[in-house]
Amino acid sequence: MNTKVYTHEFIDIIGANRANYMHHMTANWCPMARDDRGQLCYGVWGVVGTTDRWPRVVNMWEEDGLDGLATALGHELGRPTLQDAKLEAWWNEAANFRSGGYDRVLIPAPWTRTIEELCAAGVSGKAYAHDTIRVEPGGAETFLSKVRDIAVSAHQPFGWELVGALKTSMRRDDECIVIWAIPEWQQWAEVEKARDSDSSLRLWRDVLWAAEDYERFLMCDAPLAPLKIGRQPERSDRTIEWNEPQ
Repeated sequence: MNTKVYTHEFIDIIGANRANYMHHMTANWCPMARDDRGQLCYGVWGVVGTTDRWPRVVNMWEEDGLDGLATALGHELGRPTLQDAKLEAWWNEAANFRSGGYDRVLIPAPWTRTIEELCAAGVSGKAYAHDTIRVEPGGAETFLSKVRDIAVSAHQPFGWELVGALKTSMRRDDECIVIWAIPEWQQWAEVEKARDSDSSLRLWRDVLWAAEDYERFLMCDAPLAPLKIGRQPERSDRTIEWNEPQ
C-alpha cells in the first residue's frame, strides 16, 4: 500500500533555461532534499510545448506521508524569512531559471506504486501523458477506481503503463491527476487514433468525457530524472555538458 504523499509543481521557465533548471533540480536539489528531509524525486519533466503552455517544467516529489511533509515544511519555513538558510544559495540560483509556479499536494490511490517500486519495475517512457480530471465533489475515489478497473487494461495493448493515479488534497475531492509512461512516440499516436474505434479505449474515453473537465498534455523526462536513469540522482551524476552553476 502506498502511504506516501506527493508535491506536484508546475514551474514557469525563463527564456531558454529549461535544461539548466531541470539539471539544477536533479543534480543539486535531489541529493540535498533526500539527505535533509527524506524527500525523493518522483519525476522532473519538460512539458511538450506542442501540447500545452511553454516553456514549462513539472516536478513531483515523494514525501513520507502527511506527517513527513509537515516535518519538511516546518524545517523549511521555520525562519522569519520563510526560507531554510541552507537553501538560500540554491534558491538564488534557481531564480535565474524560473519565474514562478503552482503547486499541489497529491494523495495517491493506495495501489499506486512508489518511485522506488516504479524504478525497480523498469517503468520508463520516451514520453509521458499527464491527465488532469475534474469530477463532482467527493468523486475522486470513484474516479481513481475506474482508472484501475478500466483505464489500465485499455491502454496495456498499446504499451502504455500507469505511473501514478492521485487526487488533489485540500479541496473537495474533485480533482485527479493520472500520469502514463509511453515507451515510443508512435504508441502515443496509436492511442490517439484508436480512441474512438477501439472498444476499451472508447469506454475509457466516455468516462473522461463524463467528468466535469479533462485535459491532457505530454512530457519528457529530464536526463537525470529517476524514471530515466532507474534510480535517484546523485551529485556524482553531474556532467560538464550542462554548464551547471558552481
